[in-house]
Amino acid sequence: MSRSYIFSSESVGEGHPDKVCDTISDAILDACLTLDPTSRVACETYAKSNIVVIGGEITVPKLKNKPLESALNLGKIVRDAIREIGYHHNDDVFHADTVFINNIITSQSPDIAQGVDAKKAEGKKTAEQGAGDQGLMFGYACDETPELMPAPIMYAHRLGRELTRLRKNGAAKWLRPDAKSQVSVEYVDGKPTRVVNVVISTQHAEGTSHKEIEKFCIEKVIRKVIPAKMLTKKTEFLINPTGRFVIGGPQGDTGLTGRKIIVDTYGGMGRHGGGAFSGKDPTKVDRSAAYMGRYVAKNVVAAGLAARCEVQFAYAIGHPDPVSIHIDTFGTATVPEQAIEIAVKKTFGFKPSEIISQLKLRRPIYSKTTNYGHFGKNDADITWEKTDKAVALKKAALSAAKLK
Repeated sequence: MSRSYIFSSESVGEGHPDKVCDTISDAILDACLTLDPTSRVACETYAKSNIVVIGGEITVPKLKNKPLESALNLGKIVRDAIREIGYHHNDDVFHADTVFINNIITSQSPDIAQGVDAKKAEGKKTAEQGAGDQGLMFGYACDETPELMPAPIMYAHRLGRELTRLRKNGAAKWLRPDAKSQVSVEYVDGKPTRVVNVVISTQHAEGTSHKEIEKFCIEKVIRKVIPAKMLTKKTEFLINPTGRFVIGGPQGDTGLTGRKIIVDTYGGMGRHGGGAFSGKDPTKVDRSAAYMGRYVAKNVVAAGLAARCEVQFAYAIGHPDPVSIHIDTFGTATVPEQAIEIAVKKTFGFKPSEIISQLKLRRPIYSKTTNYGHFGKNDADITWEKTDKAVALKKAALSAAKLK
């Protein structure tokens, strides 16, 4: 007997208040890495009404203890990020040119730094580079879409990306930056079969009729990006279901870095360790090990070793090796899971320094990751989306399977 269920995932646009903060944090991170690839950055942003607060801990070794502001115009970085998002209309309370910016950034704690630094320290068991924090990280991949991502979150991201593209090219002058999307997909025997409903909430200029917004979103956005075979006569479209969305962004709601972690990953389909990504340099395994997990899981699926794969790592602060590695293929493996785990450990390195090297993470690439998910993008700089290890991984797994 077949089993069916509905699974929903959401995405948010660049102008969502939390994503505004993620964007600013990653813009500051990229600026620091441009100045010095060994920068230690943990940048947090808060936004409400016409105020932005940037805080956290940043150390740029190249500056030799000089103030960060001596090399970087943080105010300009913040305003440029806000302007690029689209908050530059005269009817916006939150406006790139008039926002008040409060800077409470300090340097990284020396106690944390000595755990990360690749050198000896009293009480530290190794001279190797250690993890920047303890914690657990997950990576996930499945064969539901060409990107090897779950269908609900990929469809939700596509809606948001297209809405932003149309707004920025002037296709609808009434569109404003804040937006959310949500897609519910029916699964039958574990396979996505149809879209049950689509929700889009988009900020708009005063005086725009709900009828115009609804027609635009259905015809110009939804039907353009969701595969026609997934839409049926029963698919429900819920467009701006409150009836009005003029007040948006940080004027309407508070924004904070790292509050959209499920949007950033797998839409709830894969698990999440809890650590946010944006504003963190790659010594923070919250970010880099999650990217590595995606890299491993995607290569496992691309190699045909499983239809679904989830990888978990766990780390201790200051320690170079993960304290655990776990592979789960949810019963879809084509070889024993133990063989896959052996092959994964043989093919990839999981020390923080190895992750940074394999994925080339000491580059100012992070603003490309901020919006519409950190996974499932086709960009040469986003190295964790490559499937270049699939052949070697499959060979190692088949070899390990024969030994069992």
